[in-house]
Amino acid sequence: MTTFIGTYTAKVDDRGRLVFPSPLKAMVPEGASMEFVVKKDIFFDCLEMYTIEDWRKQSEEVKSRLNLFNIEHAKFWRAYMRDRDIVTPDAKLGRITISKELLDLIGVNKEVVFSGNDYKIEIWAKERYEASGISNEEFVAIAGRLPESR
Repeated sequence: MTTFIGTYTAKVDDRGRLVFPSPLKAMVPEGASMEFVVKKDIFFDCLEMYTIEDWRKQSEEVKSRLNLFNIEHAKFWRAYMRDRDIVTPDAKLGRITISKELLDLIGVNKEVVFSGNDYKIEIWAKERYEASGISNEEFVAIAGRLPESR
């Protein structure tokens, strides 16, 4: 599993391309695929970007919890698998192209924030990222409610 750390800003060019930050690119282990899956986050107005290997693991984990002969589970799986892009940074500049539909879902105008979030990268419209933070008091309160062990 790849671990991503750091926050980086990028501009969307006229063709809808973004330069994938080189520090995040460097965190992908040598020899690993540079293919990523990008999808809309379930809870927040951001995109999630996974290495293809981590995406496969996550998808298998989700699918293992489902009975695809149950109509609700089948509907969930269909919705879960919608609106996905596969991106690979180009060799020259590290540009990626994310579909306009996905960028529109999160309100991107001109700038995005790539935020390393351990096993995935979140991609936010810059304005929404800046508004998404929580106060220190809320952070401490949530931390106090976390279970001591799992």
